[in-house]
Amino acid sequence: MPIIMTVDPRSGVPIYLQLIEQIKRSVALGIMAGGEQLPTVKQLALDLTINPNTVARAYRDLERDGVIETSPGRGSFVRGDGAAQTTAQNAGADVARESFENAVREAKSLGLGRGAVREIFAASLDRWLPEGP
Repeated sequence: MPIIMTVDPRSGVPIYLQLIEQIKRSVALGIMAGGEQLPTVKQLALDLTINPNTVARAYRDLERDGVIETSPGRGSFVRGDGAAQTTAQNAGADVARESFENAVREAKSLGLGRGAVREIFAASLDRWLPEGP
């Protein structure tokens, strides 16, 4: 199933990082399966109206991180070897870590201290991941 990617040049987050996060999230959630082909660099750049070098950088970083593999002349694919599940879990952890860091950075910019951030985090954790039986 092809994923739909979007970028927001005004977000303050570099576009290549936005692409990396979206692809990692798709792999982690199983939206993109092992062996699934990603759009070509040229096609994704055209679809998003961005520079092909930006897409190429994102793909290089994803390959370095072990999320995708590129075959010259064939394209880029989600890793389909036995490590695909581990890769997806690591990608999910990376996306979550980045989200936490963004939230802490935002809280800091609002003047919240460690105690307030801890309380907010604990309340969110209890709400979304309550301790069960």
